[in-house]
Amino acid sequence: MHARLILLATVLALVVAPLALGVAGWMRARRDAAVAPAPRGASGWDWRLSLASALACTLAFNLMFFLQELFLVLPKAFVPGLHPTLFHNNHAWTGDDPRAALFQGTGVVATLLAGAACLLVARGCAACSPAMRLWLAWMAWCGCLMALPQVVAGALLPGSDVGMAMGYLRLDPATKSVAALVALAAIVAVALALRRPLLEVAADAARIDGPAARTRFAFEVATLPALAAIALVVPFRVPRDPVEVVVVPLVVMLAGIGWVQAGAWRVTDAKPAGKRIASIGRLAAAVVALLLVFQLALRPGIAF
Repeated sequence: MHARLILLATVLALVVAPLALGVAGWMRARRDAAVAPAPRGASGWDWRLSLASALACTLAFNLMFFLQELFLVLPKAFVPGLHPTLFHNNHAWTGDDPRAALFQGTGVVATLLAGAACLLVARGCAACSPAMRLWLAWMAWCGCLMALPQVVAGALLPGSDVGMAMGYLRLDPATKSVAALVALAAIVAVALALRRPLLEVAADAARIDGPAARTRFAFEVATLPALAAIALVVPFRVPRDPVEVVVVPLVVMLAGIGWVQAGAWRVTDAKPAGKRIASIGRLAAAVVALLLVFQLALRPGIAF
């Protein structure tokens, strides 16, 4: 019963509700188009911005994943008898202690707190450059949406990281269900909160002037880059089982993207940055540098 409730709530929260919101936006855009033409310049496409956003998203995902694994390792390292090892795409440990199950939940806590902090900064960083706004928004996205779906999964799968922590805490099915429902609500809230920071990367007010323009720009700055980042993250995660390589970035990127895409039309208080991203060179260099760290330093494993 509890599992069915969680699965139903997941479908409603992450598929049905944003779809309904998107249909409402489409109908609103059609009504507006019948009254007045789209603002001049609203249909332009900045491929540099989309690429920069995909790179920023890739960088953010891997930094948050590293933070998650680091904070899965550190608590275990202080437990006598446990000897954890940090890898580029996972962690492992030898030894036996009941607290190891509890510490399978510390990575989620770390990424959620880091993501929440980035969200606060992203929503208030009016003086930040467009590239910095993008990076902060994706850091908030990856931190929160790397953590919250794991709470939902933990309520359903006792063998998952959060599921093991819930088992150590002896949470009953009802409490797990409540935690999952709260996490689903938080996913929606985070996605909605990030609409404005992402739209404010626009260099020209016309790009986000009107519901239809905001919907198009959301696809350009958020939805398409998130999909591209799924492929860009793969080199950071191999070698590993193909399912494990793809599933984690797929969940993180898609968990709330429907709300951003479907709900962008309702954001009326976004203020455009007024300038374009000057260069994507630094973002590209940062992604390549981090990839080298992952594959050369972390892939062999660092013992704690």
